[in-house]
Amino acid sequence: MEDKLPPPFLVALNLTRRCNLNCAHCYLDAGTRESDDTGELTTTEVKDLINDIAAISNEIMVVFTGGEPLLRADLAELVAHASGLGLMAVIGTNGMGLNDRRVIALKQAGAQGVGISLDSLDASVHDAFRGLPGSWERVMAAIDACRRNDLRFQLHFSVTDDNAHELDDMIAYAREVDAFALNVFFLVCTGRGEKMTNISAQTHDSVIRRLTEAARRETEIMVRAKCAPHFKRIAWELDPEWPITAAHGYEAGGCLAGTRYCRITPTGGVTACPYMEEEVGSVREQSFAEVWRNAPQFQALRRPALEGRCGACEYGKICGGCRARPLARDGQLMGEDFLCSYQPQGSPVIEPLGEDTNELRWSPQAEEWLARVPSFVRRFVRRRAEDHVRANSGTEVTAEVMADLAKTARSRFGGRGRRVVAPK
Repeated sequence: MEDKLPPPFLVALNLTRRCNLNCAHCYLDAGTRESDDTGELTTTEVKDLINDIAAISNEIMVVFTGGEPLLRADLAELVAHASGLGLMAVIGTNGMGLNDRRVIALKQAGAQGVGISLDSLDASVHDAFRGLPGSWERVMAAIDACRRNDLRFQLHFSVTDDNAHELDDMIAYAREVDAFALNVFFLVCTGRGEKMTNISAQTHDSVIRRLTEAARRETEIMVRAKCAPHFKRIAWELDPEWPITAAHGYEAGGCLAGTRYCRITPTGGVTACPYMEEEVGSVREQSFAEVWRNAPQFQALRRPALEGRCGACEYGKICGGCRARPLARDGQLMGEDFLCSYQPQGSPVIEPLGEDTNELRWSPQAEEWLARVPSFVRRFVRRRAEDHVRANSGTEVTAEVMADLAKTARSRFGGRGRRVVAPK
């Protein structure tokens, strides 16, 4: 059973609690002092952890975040180590320290992109949210540095009642500056976030619906909901045949906590997600693989016994609600997600799409094409190619299929991203 356990798609490494901002919503309750690195994993410890992650699979995205990861002097070294093992290394940053020099260094180290937090197009609103005057201007400078040096970036927008009205403008801005994606985060009240008003159920539902519709129509950038598995329900209501409604896969929009995602704290603790504060193990005491396989909380999340409305909901298996919210408020991992206003209709449960066991042939040319795809996205490309062939009643993935898919992807997203050269 353990050998068949899927590896994570994504592992977030909170490298430090240090931060140069004082955000009201910070789940880590990061300190504003830049010098306090008490207990942080050392460079060697982080490299050993990265080795453990890569030993499970090299098709894993590693997000270096914090606190503020740019305050780690060894960040480029850690990125290079992960990239050298075939992992996709990306950075989540507030942008305060992201200038040309740092962008070039991270790109040379093998960073595939950065996520930059931007919470309003109004400088005063962003600065108030982030707790430092002038922070908005430095985010603008960080975006410019990425554009000048051709480092892929995406924008992270934490939505609240105060800035929800900016969603459409934020999407337009992300498109205008050639961001690869706009990730819209729905906060969970933990850390310093326990002390702030987050978002009302009414605003939550309205924003997710607008966000889902935008994701459906956008052809130039990816628009994604984070920490909002309800996105799947609304996507299903819009179009059950829309690929994003699939009940499997990282791109489908549901919660992956403990199932295909986890995070590591600055001191080596492992949690299901940043908003679940209970550590299920420590990489200083066990291997990452051991914690990933055996943590009881992770096992419970992989076989959820949902309660309340979530347990009665026909979307329970493709949405399941946020597990961190009822855990944070009521101490109930499987409790209903109180931020969701949907009332179950008593309809049959929508079953997840299982893995198709109808194996397809891959032509030698298609295999060669797949081998040229970076390892960290190979599983998605493989799955998409096979789904495409099955949908057209085919039996073999050919080089022509791969070329068509590559052409479609370039057409939809304006040619962004690394171009894979077709085999001769």
